[in-house]
Amino acid sequence: MIDIVIAQTRAWVDRAVIGLNLCPFAKAPQAKGRVRYVVSNATDPEALLACLIDELDCLAKVLEVSIETTLLIHPWVLTDFGDYNDFLESAEGAVRSLGLEGVIQVASFHPQYRFAGSAPDDVSNATNRSPYPTLHLIREDSIDRAVAAFPQAEAIFQANIATMQRLGADGWAALQRQCREDAAAASEPHRR
Repeated sequence: MIDIVIAQTRAWVDRAVIGLNLCPFAKAPQAKGRVRYVVSNATDPEALLACLIDELDCLAKVLEVSIETTLLIHPWVLTDFGDYNDFLESAEGAVRSLGLEGVIQVASFHPQYRFAGSAPDDVSNATNRSPYPTLHLIREDSIDRAVAAFPQAEAIFQANIATMQRLGADGWAALQRQCREDAAAASEPHRR
């Protein structure tokens, strides 16, 4: 199961995040193998928080040339977006308690992601919709370098909305199917 969770998340990063250019900064770390994919076995928020603390500590201690960013995927906990959204306060608290403010930030992705004030079926929500609930741990230095290289970083959000509107709900559904197919193909050798 863990192999398919990682394969689906990688396919989403490749096809949606990079393929649709939702994050122009994602391609380099992915291509260089500097994205750490971790699947948490947590089934309750307390266990997930412990796993998050371990991953924050790991990312803070390892050299960026080894791991630039971490995707902490947690398919068995916080599957309801409201519960997930409430947990983000605890995630930020963990960053503060470890003294990592200004060093690492947490970005949020969820299959039911919903921007404040948007309708649940608004296709723009798909910019932050991942196959599984995911906490993205990002080094602030990486963000600073990316923003310096892409001076109009504030325009990314609007460009992403426009991309999703062009894609539409049917296009997004097709892309999700392609990600599942990619993941199935990638995990097929492991089944033999």
